[in-house]
Formats: sequence, structure tokens, C-alpha cells
Amino acid sequence: MEDKQTNESMEKEAYQKVASRLEPKRPIFLNCVKAFFVGGFICVIGQCISLFYLTFFNFSEATVGAPTVATLIFISVLLTGFGVYDKLSQFSGAGTAVPVTGFANSMASTAIEYKTEGYVLGVGGNMFKLAGSVIVFGTVAAFVIGVIYTIATQQWGGM
Repeated sequence: MEDKQTNESMEKEAYQKVASRLEPKRPIFLNCVKAFFVGGFICVIGQCISLFYLTFFNFSEATVGAPTVATLIFISVLLTGFGVYDKLSQFSGAGTAVPVTGFANSMASTAIEYKTEGYVLGVGGNMFKLAGSVIVFGTVAAFVIGVIYTIATQQWGGM
């Protein structure tokens, strides 16, 4: 019995060696460059939208953030619906996943994928499976940062 387990273990190790040798090498540096430039381009688009709102709609520096983010979310959901955002994501990897547009894309693609199961249990249920962890960790992180900020300002004065 032990010989059989040892033999299977050796076969698995030999398989892992062959598989790792034959696995195509990932171009890590190129992937990082793509992610950097695509993510940066999304940020440039966001800055252009922000400047547009500042110039033509008389928003202030303090209030321009919300409509800019809302516009970026709308654009990413629209591009997700047309299938463009997914192709861009395949090209750039994390470059499209990190900004707020990546979260909007994941929510919209989940809604599209599960719409056949109904709006409540399909779309709503699966969207909140995805969003739940983001909301919980975002809330916890905001709480922890708020506590640290409060302690720091009480201890050392205004920041």
C-alpha cells in the first residue's frame, strides 16, 4: 500500500516537473507595462472628464469628483455591454481591474451573465455576492483608517 502511494507521489512530482518545463513563460515585464499604460490612460480619461466638468459646468475642485467617477462608471458599463471592455481587459490585465471602472465592469458583466436566471435571484443575488466582499472590506478599511486618523489628530493635533 505504501509503495503505491510513494509511486503515485513520484508520478505527480515528475508530472509537475514536465508541466512546469512545458508551460509557456509569461511575459511579466510586458504585462506590467501594458497594465501601467492602460490604467494610466483610464486615469487620463478621468482627468479629462474632470476638467470638462470644471470648465463647462462650474464644479469646484471639491465637488468635481462625484460626477467624474459616475461618468467613468457609466462609460465602463456601456463598454462592457458592447463587449469592448472585456477585450481591453484581456489585453491589459490588471490595468483595467484596479480603477473604479474595473469594479463597474465586474458588476455589469455579472448582471449580463445571470440575467436569464431572473432579476432578483439571478442578477441581484449574484451581483451582491461579488459586491458584498468589496463593500465589507471597504467599510472595515474606512473604519480602521478613521480610527487611526482620530487617534492621530487627538494625540498630535490637526493633520
